Amino acid sequence: MEAKAKLRYVRMSPQKARLVVDMVRGKNVQDALNILRFSPQKPAGIVAELLKSAVANAEQKGVADVDRMYVKAITVDQGPSLKRFIPRAQGRASKIRKPTSHVQIVLDEI
Repeated sequence: MEAKAKLRYVRMSPQKARLVVDMVRGKNVQDALNILRFSPQKPAGIVAELLKSAVANAEQKGVADVDRMYVKAITVDQGPSLKRFIPRAQGRASKIRKPTSHVQIVLDEI
């Protein structure tokens, strides 16, 4: 039985998050947590917390053995960008885009 977790509007670039997510796709849950724990990237900590949440959802359902679970699917989609402006020389303004992401994870039993 599948267990899902979703994190929306998280302040990280989808492109950078996909690099981290690709490392754990298809791995055992324990292996995925170890990989994320020792990754220096910022999205690794966020994805690790989401993975723990998906495991807790599986335990709450009581339908799966957590030791036999693996990451069936994990996706990162682009969310809305926060648009900000910064003052520049001669009265001009430059646009700053702060990207957000939506991360979904699906765990399944082997």
